[in-house]
Amino acid sequence: MVELLPLSDIAPQTVEALLDDAFGADRFGRTAYRIRKGTDAIPALSFALVEAGALVGTIQCWPVAHRAADGAETPLVMVGPVAVRPDVQRGGYGRTLMAHMLAAAETKADGALMMIGDPEYYGRFFGFDADATGAWDLPGPFEKRRLLVRAINGHGLPIAAGMIGPR
Repeated sequence: MVELLPLSDIAPQTVEALLDDAFGADRFGRTAYRIRKGTDAIPALSFALVEAGALVGTIQCWPVAHRAADGAETPLVMVGPVAVRPDVQRGGYGRTLMAHMLAAAETKADGALMMIGDPEYYGRFFGFDADATGAWDLPGPFEKRRLLVRAINGHGLPIAAGMIGPR
C-alpha cells in the first residue's frame, strides 16, 4: 500500500539518505541549494511517499522570491527536489508526488510555482514552462530552458528581469 504523508512525519535523516541516493552526496553545491539557502521547506506543500513502511519518494517546496532591479519583490514557491529511490524510479512515484503537491498548491501556495527541471517532462505532465523566465537570473549556473514556472492559486508570474533567492 502506498501512503502520502506530510514530509514532517519522516525522520530528517531518512529524507537526507533518500536525497543522497537519488542525487548524490555532492548535491549541496547545486544552484537550487543556493536559491533556498537559509529557508525551511513549506510544510503544507512538502510530502513523503511511503510503501510497505519504507520511504520511496519525497517532494519539497520552498519560499523564494523574484527581486527586480527596481526593488519589487514577488513571492514564489520553489518546487524540488522531487526525489524517488533509484531502484523504483520510473514507477510513477514522482508523478504521484507532483500531482499531490499541485492539488495542495491550488489552495495553499502563496506565490506562483518555479523550479529547475526538464521542460519536456514538467511541461507535458504538469503545465510548467519557461515563457516568463527569460530575464530571470539565479545565484549559480543553470540552463535558461530549465528554469520553469507555473501560475497557480491566482498568483501571477513576474516577467521582468530579476534575481531568484530565498525569502
